[in-house]
Amino acid sequence: MARIKDVAAHAGVSVATVSRVLNDNPSVTEETRDRVYAAMKELRYVPNAVARSLRTEATRTLGLIIGDILNPFFTELARGVEDEARQAGYTVIIGNADERAEEQDHYVRTLVEQRVDGLLICPTAEVTPLVEELVRTGRPLVFLDRTISGLDVPSVRADGATAIAELVAHLKSRGHRRIAFASGPATLSTGRERTEAFAAAMAEAGLDLRAEYMAAGDFREGSGRAITARLLDLPEPPEVIFFGDNLMTLGGLDEIRARGLSIPGDVAVASFDDVTWFVHVDPPITAIAQPTAEMGRTAVRLLLQGVAGRSGQSVVLPAELVVRRSCERKGA
Repeated sequence: MARIKDVAAHAGVSVATVSRVLNDNPSVTEETRDRVYAAMKELRYVPNAVARSLRTEATRTLGLIIGDILNPFFTELARGVEDEARQAGYTVIIGNADERAEEQDHYVRTLVEQRVDGLLICPTAEVTPLVEELVRTGRPLVFLDRTISGLDVPSVRADGATAIAELVAHLKSRGHRRIAFASGPATLSTGRERTEAFAAAMAEAGLDLRAEYMAAGDFREGSGRAITARLLDLPEPPEVIFFGDNLMTLGGLDEIRARGLSIPGDVAVASFDDVTWFVHVDPPITAIAQPTAEMGRTAVRLLLQGVAGRSGQSVVLPAELVVRRSCERKGA
């Protein structure tokens, strides 16, 4: 097995520099950090934090790393994880990756050093050597909400394809033809899957998928508002904007209201992700509801199979269309 001095020699840096990279020291340049990570990957180096953790003592703790703690989706997901873990006699330690690979690695390293019995990760788009080593060493691990191509890790996620097809059919039945989609990033499996499902649903419904009506954001408010502004400034703006998640929907609502436009009179709105406040706005927002809490509970059950030394299969749960008044046509 490669040692830290082997990594240092391969990367052309000192052992102290490799140690600083492993400890997330901000003094290390991005170029040096990338070189060290590349050396770790080539040499299949197991960081000390991972190596030290390969022990048999159970701590009755689980680690959960989520994408964005400010997103209500992840809040509900974490609640489902905590409820199931507590029932099974486990405590959950939560880390917020803030959709950044380096933050994800920081929490992976910290949680492994704390010797959690297993890890639940909502992975960022970037595959890091540390996560690859977790997979290779066989530590109990489950991906939650998202998957990463090429890594054989059991996962729990929602499939929204059927619900998206039902949404497009619903919009068509209300007379809508010009439908835009503000999707999430293609670097994330959730962004890709929702975009592909929307394109397939539009084709099935016999509706045009106009390039100017397709835009990718980052699952956050700012991108939802910016995309909405661009769509509404088109010579022929869409009749409906379908947002890829709840925070992008919030940003879109801000832009629509800032322009003094009405929903659904001037533009209809639908969201992937349903949150409690959608029923409290006027009009209530049509949304695709994921079984978020159940995803969290299912992921814990799947992870505990791995903790017990049993292999588990990935689980896909269906999402559901919830029709409200934000997509009705004027006069309907």
